[in-house]
Amino acid sequence: MKHLFIVNPAARQGNRTTFATTLIKQAFERREAEYEIYITKAPGDGAQKIARDAQYEADLRVYACGGDGTINECASACAGLPNVAMAVFPCGTGNDFVKLFGDEQSKFMNIGALVDGEISPLDIVKVNDRYSINVSCIGLDSRIGAGVHDFDNVPIIGKGKGAYIASVVSHVFKRITDDLTIHINGQVITGQFNTVTICNGSWYGGSFNPVPEARADDGMLDVLLISGVHRPQLPMLLTKYGKGKYKELTQFAKHYNATKLTVESDEEFIVNLDGETMITNRAEFKLIPGGLRFLHPKGMEYFKHTQTAAVTV
Repeated sequence: MKHLFIVNPAARQGNRTTFATTLIKQAFERREAEYEIYITKAPGDGAQKIARDAQYEADLRVYACGGDGTINECASACAGLPNVAMAVFPCGTGNDFVKLFGDEQSKFMNIGALVDGEISPLDIVKVNDRYSINVSCIGLDSRIGAGVHDFDNVPIIGKGKGAYIASVVSHVFKRITDDLTIHINGQVITGQFNTVTICNGSWYGGSFNPVPEARADDGMLDVLLISGVHRPQLPMLLTKYGKGKYKELTQFAKHYNATKLTVESDEEFIVNLDGETMITNRAEFKLIPGGLRFLHPKGMEYFKHTQTAAVTV
């Protein structure tokens, strides 16, 4: 068994390499196990490293050490590989994915507990030739997400929630709808949409929790279609939407459970995949139930309902 730590040195405000590597080395001081700390050099570098090691290791444990972008990259590389399991050590800017686990999210900061953990299946979403493990969106919200990094170097705003709010303010004065055709559950829905949100996880954007009941292991996507919202109504929408009160937005929001959907347009649109940007005019979302072998601390309440028993490492 090999333990491979993929460390993103650019995660969070400042270099987190020393922070992560110190804790990793401490965790292996009394463990006789093979491990490697791999510091990524560019986007996609971590995925390439995982692919190389997966060819030669019968049992590979991958640890995504960074933010949601690092988690997305590692999950994409690990999806569907029977000899690879993936854990997360959240030390990035947003760390939205682990919020899915509620009060238990702090357990992922214990590297020793991850190394000694157990494996449970998590769903993952294939989006064209890419993947999403958490939340994807199209429309106003995806443009806001893509614009967050425009504010990374603004000292007063900074990264994270501040940059997200700044991007919201910037984009509400621009186009707030997209002309889309959506194929879902045998229906074809065409119109002007403010946003389309596809939830495998439940948190994104630093503080948005649109479908609190969404789970990443239930074999189902939670999809919200938002339309008919005008600019004066956006503050109300964002407040209720962000707090998971979509059931109070019956005039604007439609909720679906689905395992797949397709979104098309005559013009290209932005798809936000766990904070990463994809530009296309056709996005096909397909849920892969249990498509990721997820390594986590033992005994977590979140996984106790899972019918497929966890595998002890």
